[in-house]
Amino acid sequence: MSQPDLNAIASYLLALQDSICAALERADDGGEFREDRWTREEGGGGRSRVLENGAVFEKAGVNFSHVAGQSLPPSATAHRPELAGKPFHAMGVSLVIHPRNPFVPTTHMNVRFFCAGRQFAPNQEAFPTSGAEPPAWWFGGGFDLTPSYGFEEDCVHWHRTAKAACDPHGAELYPKFKKWCDEYFFLKHRNEPRGVGGIFFDDFNAPGFLPSFAFLRSVGDAFLPAYLPIVERRKATPYGEHERQFQLYRRGRYVEFNLVWDRGTHFGLQSGGRTESILMSLPPLVSWRYDWQPAPDSPEAKLYDVFLKPADWAEFHA
Repeated sequence: MSQPDLNAIASYLLALQDSICAALERADDGGEFREDRWTREEGGGGRSRVLENGAVFEKAGVNFSHVAGQSLPPSATAHRPELAGKPFHAMGVSLVIHPRNPFVPTTHMNVRFFCAGRQFAPNQEAFPTSGAEPPAWWFGGGFDLTPSYGFEEDCVHWHRTAKAACDPHGAELYPKFKKWCDEYFFLKHRNEPRGVGGIFFDDFNAPGFLPSFAFLRSVGDAFLPAYLPIVERRKATPYGEHERQFQLYRRGRYVEFNLVWDRGTHFGLQSGGRTESILMSLPPLVSWRYDWQPAPDSPEAKLYDVFLKPADWAEFHA
């Protein structure tokens, strides 16, 4: 198995952050990202970019990070106990977009790379060529969609774009990673999905470095074609205070998942990452209501009855 090229991965991820931010600024009709560059004492750093109070995006965060440390935190070793206590590198681009219009869905995407092993010092840029223990490495990531108001054509487009990103790398990948996404982005304490899903993968390295890296790029490059057509279709939809309040209520579910269940949030906090960058995923405004239920046969009820149930959207025909 060929060894990973950290410089190639970093170059791709930095370019991906640039292209996504530029496209979102254009879609926002004039909004601009603020950039913060940061470092951490133990090793590494990143570029955090946030757009706030835009015409279309109430808050959008697109982060690049490359952090290193002497010991992987518990969130990273729960499924890989053999790596506990080993030095690591973690690199990725992660984004969350909270639109202003309730009819434009919230979305999340990340693509990331991990490596760990005793032979890999925290500030190296290349793997050692010799040593008794080769480093463990893998890719992960995906993207998912969280609407407040569901539309069949949006779900179909989203999932067909995800499937098209996966299919060249193996026909088995999309159904496998769609199922993984449905299971991962699930609020166990609410017994409901976070949204309409997408794809999610982790521990991906079996094909070798070059095919695995090609798949990661396919997923990262598919995000804008998956999301921007939905934004353009919905951003001018009229709405009122009723729809706005439901959007804020549904954002509460997003906050609950990120703080209670999300492994990426846990990893960032446990590894000593920059808290402002980690929590940029949270929306600027959110609300909770005690024991609230939607009115029967309402558009809000349709979200629960139709869209918050796993469906084979890529094969859906109206």
